[in-house]
Amino acid sequence: MTGRGQPVRAVAARVLQSVENGQSLSQCLPPALDDVADNERPQLQALCYGSCRWFHRLDAELQGRLKKPLRKPDRIVHHLMLVALFQLRFSEQATYAVLNETVEACRTLDKPHLTGLVNGVLRAAEREGEPPCPDDSVRFSHPHWMLEKLRHNWPHDWQAILAANNAQAPMTLRVNARRFTRDDYLRQLDEAGIEAAATLFAPFAIQLASPVPVDRLPWFADGAVSIQDEAAQLCTTLMDLAPGQRVLDACAAPGGKTCAILESCSGLEEVVAIDESADRLPRVQENLDRLDLVATLKQADAANIDEWWDGRPFDRILLDVPCSATGVIRRHPDIKLLRRESDIVPLANIQLGLLTAMWQVLAPGGRLVYATCSVFPQENHRIIRRFLKQQSNAVLIEPDVLWGRDTEYGRQLLPAAESHDGFFYAVLEKPES
Repeated sequence: MTGRGQPVRAVAARVLQSVENGQSLSQCLPPALDDVADNERPQLQALCYGSCRWFHRLDAELQGRLKKPLRKPDRIVHHLMLVALFQLRFSEQATYAVLNETVEACRTLDKPHLTGLVNGVLRAAEREGEPPCPDDSVRFSHPHWMLEKLRHNWPHDWQAILAANNAQAPMTLRVNARRFTRDDYLRQLDEAGIEAAATLFAPFAIQLASPVPVDRLPWFADGAVSIQDEAAQLCTTLMDLAPGQRVLDACAAPGGKTCAILESCSGLEEVVAIDESADRLPRVQENLDRLDLVATLKQADAANIDEWWDGRPFDRILLDVPCSATGVIRRHPDIKLLRRESDIVPLANIQLGLLTAMWQVLAPGGRLVYATCSVFPQENHRIIRRFLKQQSNAVLIEPDVLWGRDTEYGRQLLPAAESHDGFFYAVLEKPES
């Protein structure tokens, strides 16, 4: 069955199966939203995100309730039951509705021979309640390798990191400094009946008490604010921007930081934004257009400077490298299913390669800000340490800030359940001579 108006649980099961097969939610959820009625789109999104967030815990329970695994052609029903279990354990949905509608969804998925199994498993789950979780990986619903790596890297913080990863991320705004002061926009929100407060660290950040649709935000369509986590906004506070500078955003899509750079300093000579993905650059342009900003966009692999660089050095470079994204799991819970431990070393090699390449296009006297949304030292301060050993003309700058943890080679923000995401920043300068 295809087309609009499909049972929301059946569509959620297909999305979950796509994620387990290697697709991200950002790839497979948008087309799936077209398969359900408009008023069911928020429910579909909640089911997909919640089922990914608690996948390892739900899957452990379901496997314990099945006498044997389902055959591969019937695997979709396994995902359907995971979606139903998520609702039984973590939502306010009435039990009878979850059971009845899941059985109907099973028929929609052309698996009528498994309706009895689905009904029996879910009724037992409802009757018996959730089994105890003796294993930390199950209890915190993270892959075992990730949990152990966090425990090793952050022996005093790993449980707080896991809890933050499982929390709903707050909705945080970046006020366009060209349009409003933060206080002015807080008053606009108050008049619109939207509860909000200034954040602690980023000067233009506002955190909402509860998420709202963007069309409820005053002047959003006219570029007054953007959606951006507080930790991501901190990049501009480290760049020491000034009029006349030529600035590079080396891995720019979707463009939030490019726009933040332009908003925070008028009179920059040029901002060049590069991204390897042709599919993602239009999103950068959309953000620039909404905010009435101008940047030079280039599709290129930033590390291959012969492919794109015109020979004119940059005074400032923001290098927000590809990473494991383990600091933003609460916003992208599918990372728990998609990321592998074997990904980390190749990512670290890419990160060091990008940093080495960007150093070649940085002007003498220039500054480079290295950033990740990771909490793994392998991608963060160890990269900076490796770089400084091989690069004699690089000076590490210790920023005078109140946020994050000093790692000796940069500052690490860990995800905070009711505040910012996890991020790492290091500031490097190239001497004049």
